[in-house]
Amino acid sequence: MNAISKLLRPAVVMLSSGLMLAACAATEPRKPLPDRVQVSWAPNDQLSEVKNNSFQRGWLKPADWQKTLSDHLRKRAALVLPPGQKLDVTFEDIKLAGDFEPWHGPEAHDVRFMKDIYPPRATLRFKLTDASGATIREGERKLTDLAYLQRTTIIDSNDPLSYDKRLLDDWISREFGRTKS
Repeated sequence: MNAISKLLRPAVVMLSSGLMLAACAATEPRKPLPDRVQVSWAPNDQLSEVKNNSFQRGWLKPADWQKTLSDHLRKRAALVLPPGQKLDVTFEDIKLAGDFEPWHGPEAHDVRFMKDIYPPRATLRFKLTDASGATIREGERKLTDLAYLQRTTIIDSNDPLSYDKRLLDDWISREFGRTKS
């Protein structure tokens, strides 16, 4: 065996082991999201976050943050809703926490600045029904967290949507009760 193949052999073994682990993880069944909580969105051209970001700044695209927030809302609401109840939520408008400040120059083109003047906001319609389909409660809510930067609640600093998720968590707690997790 020559010197090069001796050096490459551990790397090949590690790479193939990593690929096998990834393949096993990909085939594990994922826990499905609760189907009793449905989330839909107004068309993108009606959402402030999209309208006010015509240059598509930032690395999160509308389809990405909409899916992430929808999944989060579905999971969190399912924790507090009694069995048999269903929740339909439609986002009529949303403005994510922070905003872009293009005057900082091209090096800050995709940087979302978190300042008090850029709180997370959402307008949503919801309908809560029982097992027979009868309406328990419905309405429109305008959500805003004006103190999103001053709150002591610990958030995941690596999650670019943590303030927006907390806005939704607060609404779920107020509207439907405390989450169990």
